[in-house]
Amino acid sequence: MINMKISEVAKMVNLPISTIRYYEKIGIITNDYIRRDQNNYRDYASEIIAYLEVVKKCLSMGFSINDIKAIISRNGMSKDDQTHIIKEKISEIEKAQKKLEDSKRNLYDVLESDIICEDGFGKY
Repeated sequence: MINMKISEVAKMVNLPISTIRYYEKIGIITNDYIRRDQNNYRDYASEIIAYLEVVKKCLSMGFSINDIKAIISRNGMSKDDQTHIIKEKISEIEKAQKKLEDSKRNLYDVLESDIICEDGFGKY
């Protein structure tokens, strides 16, 4: 196992050092990935790179930090639990897409109604 300093980890996963420290503080990064050297400096196991990439991917898919913390705190999940959480997130995304589509359609309706705002919004 290769151990790395925080600056190396930050560079490899393209995250600020402060974010990595924050993830440690709130429990996103568990002690499984951190070792202390003889000078009491943190060394990170090489496996943290793949782990943090998964965290970043989850965040980019709309999971919150609290969602990720909840998943981590369960110390493993059944396939059914994982499927349920993913399906819930898909449902949230679909609702957001519908809301955006409705908003877009409403804006097209406003354009088609030929509203002129020179005399005030909504006056023809």
